[in-house]
Amino acid sequence: MNDVSQRIAPAAIRKTIDVKAPVDRAFAVFAAHMGDWWHKEHSIARDTTQVDVVIEPHAGGRWYEKGADGSEHPWGRVIAYEPPGRLLLAWQLTKEFVYDPNYETTVEVRFEETTDGTRVHFEHRDLERMGADAVEMLEGMDGGWGMLLDLFKNEAERS
Repeated sequence: MNDVSQRIAPAAIRKTIDVKAPVDRAFAVFAAHMGDWWHKEHSIARDTTQVDVVIEPHAGGRWYEKGADGSEHPWGRVIAYEPPGRLLLAWQLTKEFVYDPNYETTVEVRFEETTDGTRVHFEHRDLERMGADAVEMLEGMDGGWGMLLDLFKNEAERS
């Protein structure tokens, strides 16, 4: 009998959506105007209301939310900012949704021009870093990202 330890990592969250907007607009709405479509209750701020979500437009930039009281609450950092085709972010929120600069999973968003607008490929990976509860967390996060991407699509398609 073989004594082999096996580790099964949770799959990445993957979503593909078609947006009826030019690729430049889709990228800008996602990366430069996240606060316009992000669900305000998906916030890590505890003593204030979320008023914006900011992705600084360069590699090494910050990804954070702003509170109504002027506070800033970090979510992660920008790994790659390549308009209008690709955005790569370090999600540095633990499974408890607490910022930890020593923790990260990866969010990649690719924007592909189509004849009708833009196809957006979303992936949140490295979820095994969440530890023993990763598989359990996956279901909630999968639904959460689905809802957020619907909000993004609605905003990008506004005239």
